[in-house]
Amino acid sequence: MWGRKKKQAQVATKKLEVMDLTLKDVRKAINEYAEMKPDGVPLSVIIKPDLTIDYELLAPFIAGKPQKTYYMSRETYELFEEEDLQLAKDIDMMQQAVDTYMQQEGELPIIENDPYRRVNCYMLERLGLITHRPERTFYITKDEYMVDYKRD
Repeated sequence: MWGRKKKQAQVATKKLEVMDLTLKDVRKAINEYAEMKPDGVPLSVIIKPDLTIDYELLAPFIAGKPQKTYYMSRETYELFEEEDLQLAKDIDMMQQAVDTYMQQEGELPIIENDPYRRVNCYMLERLGLITHRPERTFYITKDEYMVDYKRD
């Protein structure tokens, strides 16, 4: 108004170089980020809504972004390659359903007398906790009640 110019904020975003990074390279950068992040900041901040990874946040730990697309589970923080996107989505859905079921029912939704602790999808469907029955079998770990697709 009185001859004063408004300063425009210029965001200097450095474009990340696309590189041939392996799943192991990305996992290493995520682990380094997790060690250095401030207390109280969840690791999930690096996971975008589509389960891709925010490489801008990993920039101090990795020289660029990978050519391949990698996905990360919000619930288990497991890293997946592009062809396993549905697995990442299913793990998130199943982990949320198992956690909710345990809160509501006070027990694990596993097939009775199953030594491998397979998730009983029927129990989750009955309460409307899953949107579909995954093609893969899921298991619940003994330690932290985490959903896994690998049998112990």
